[in-house]
Amino acid sequence: MTDQTPFQSIARMDGMLFIGGAFRPGEGARLAVENPATGAVIGHIAAATPAEVDEAVTAARRAFRPWAAQVPKARAAALHRLGDLIAADAAEMARIMTVEQGKPVNEAKGEILKLAEACHFYAEEAIRVHGEIIPNDQPGFQSLVVREPIGVVGAITPWNYPAELVGWKLCASLAAGCTIVIKPAEITPFTALAIAAKCAEAGIPPGVVNVLTGKGSQVGQALVEHPQVDKIAFTGSSAVGLHIQQSCPQVKRMSLELGGNCPMVVTASADIAAAVKGAARRSFRNCGQICIAINRIYVQRGVYEEFLAGLGRAAEALSVQDGLAHPDADLGAMASAEPLAKTRAHLADALAKGARLIAGGHAPEGAEYAGGHFFRPTVLADCTHEMLVMTEETFGPLVGVAPYDDLSEAIQYANDTPYGLASYVYARDLIEIQSLSAGLDYGNVAINNVDAGIMNAPYGGRKQSGIGYEHGREGLLEYFNFKHVRLHHGVGA
Repeated sequence: MTDQTPFQSIARMDGMLFIGGAFRPGEGARLAVENPATGAVIGHIAAATPAEVDEAVTAARRAFRPWAAQVPKARAAALHRLGDLIAADAAEMARIMTVEQGKPVNEAKGEILKLAEACHFYAEEAIRVHGEIIPNDQPGFQSLVVREPIGVVGAITPWNYPAELVGWKLCASLAAGCTIVIKPAEITPFTALAIAAKCAEAGIPPGVVNVLTGKGSQVGQALVEHPQVDKIAFTGSSAVGLHIQQSCPQVKRMSLELGGNCPMVVTASADIAAAVKGAARRSFRNCGQICIAINRIYVQRGVYEEFLAGLGRAAEALSVQDGLAHPDADLGAMASAEPLAKTRAHLADALAKGARLIAGGHAPEGAEYAGGHFFRPTVLADCTHEMLVMTEETFGPLVGVAPYDDLSEAIQYANDTPYGLASYVYARDLIEIQSLSAGLDYGNVAINNVDAGIMNAPYGGRKQSGIGYEHGREGLLEYFNFKHVRLHHGVGA
């Protein structure tokens, strides 16, 4: 795909499915895919039919035993090849992502390189899958615990990070010896199809990786219900995750990475300049369309106005532009009309209930924005838990800020949510740091930084934010069954 426009690359994938190691035209109805910065149709996907879903699962099932039987070093080599190919073509793959998702090209390229990093990380983990020998309470016996790949994985992925969130599931599956059928979001399908092309180029055997397109309610649900799919790996909303869990007709392994509504706590001891910089990054990056975005910020009253003034200036300084034409823009278009409408609704609700507008609050002005889903990064002050911005995940470039007096009050506010994915703290007092890191009921707590997830540490949520883990060794173990082999050898009996 190198040295071609994203539209040429997309044209080759238009209406295609990837089944059994090859692209083929889908038989189902065509669904339009739009550029969120302009509203122009960039291509179409085929809605996979029930027969095509079955073919993809059958191909994955057929490929499973031979793939699982390969020595880990061979699977690792395939993942290393895949990572190298993706990194070499990162610029073109980034442009494909920008055209369908909206984020600026430079940010999209960073995501593609993180996908390559995931390939290499899980390639290394593939050769370090160890079992255990368990002591017995009787002489003459030995217990072995071995780890075996689960089987066929159905991966249902969202539109906000269309490369990384495919990659976490793809790379861990392949490293473990599983095969996979991927159903990307219907508004960002071409990034996943481009990844499939790289899998073929890397020599990954036919059927190990398959990509089906279509609506989640149909194609994704078909994977959930398919009796030959052994595990569902899903990233998306808590409502859809709960539906998957409730609608699955067989017992299946599941990894569900769901919604956020993540808080930040800024104490009186914090480096306010650093807190402002972190808040601006994690509240507005990818237009706030990320599960670990900062939705709400609680600031100690003594530094409240200083923090608000700084965050307002930082938000106003961010550039919002067409991410393809301006690769280095801070924000591009939002991915579709739906998250934009929710952002506007949360803003209107907060203002009606007494919030104070500090920055943003409107779409950028100019003819170049007229056809797209653009919105300025927006900061609201004096927010309360009567407002949607503080109690629901906005998934847009909007953050609410509220003051607090006592640290226990801040912890109570931060934990006042059904979600528990990520939380953030800015403080320099060690007692405050320890109190907050212990008291915040979240799977990830980032202190004096806003990168709550790194590839070699487990990433997962609590409560309604999901079950299971991605990243790290723990993410790999989600794709294994454990087998206990109890042997009577008789020695010493």
